[in-house]
Amino acid sequence: MIDVRDWSRADTARMLRVPTSSDDKYSRGVVALRTGSDAYPGAAVLGVEAAWRAGAGFVRFVGGRRVSDAVIARRPETVAGADIGRARADAWVIGSGTDAASRTPAEERALREVLDGTAPVVVDAGALDLAREASAPLVVTPHAGEFARLRESLELDANGSGDRARDAAEVSRRLSSIVLLKGATTLIASPDGAVMAVSAAPGWLATAGSGDVLAGALGALIAANRSSLLAEAVAAGAWLHGHAAALASGAQEGRRGHPIVALDVAEALPAAIEDLLS
Repeated sequence: MIDVRDWSRADTARMLRVPTSSDDKYSRGVVALRTGSDAYPGAAVLGVEAAWRAGAGFVRFVGGRRVSDAVIARRPETVAGADIGRARADAWVIGSGTDAASRTPAEERALREVLDGTAPVVVDAGALDLAREASAPLVVTPHAGEFARLRESLELDANGSGDRARDAAEVSRRLSSIVLLKGATTLIASPDGAVMAVSAAPGWLATAGSGDVLAGALGALIAANRSSLLAEAVAAGAWLHGHAAALASGAQEGRRGHPIVALDVAEALPAAIEDLLS
């Protein structure tokens, strides 16, 4: 049986800080996203929104014209283009709102370049199949179905052992990467066998696009905590995401709350941060 540590509000609060007079947009963290597609442009919009709302000082977006236009229409602060070249990025987010089956050779080359870099990469959805060959520090973020396929690609039993923590730790060791396994209780597993659990989220968070918001928030927390353990920045991002959902839905202090959409969660991230810093 693997010992699972519960990640708490206090743990998350210590990963946040109020900018000082010595900070600039770069010191607050630069997040770059290569997400969304013509079929799912909203995934890019949600991820970029979340990165900004979770405190990033600078957000870059790489994508096609249609998706870039959607991002800029929502968040004109974003620097968007077809390629950011060697511009600075403290964390990358890739794969949200994409499908590996429709990926072009040029897109795959670009993703592999990100995955072979030095900045940490949050790997979501349509880029998970590329995780095995990456050399950058990785955070893979599968839901249950994606996790089963990821296990199968690693020649492990797709159904697992029935122990989510054990199964997540096993995949983390195989990939030498952080695994964030989504669920009612989200698990964050490290290659050394450590597993943390985040259970701050209300059931209302089970809504389309919430994973795209999570990916953007993770990028911001990772970029802002470059000297911290990657797994702890990831756990903080997951807890903050859940807390924002609780605030957005009103599911606090015993109240049942109400339905929300993913953009509500992204928009509630600043209030969640303020609450933790107060």
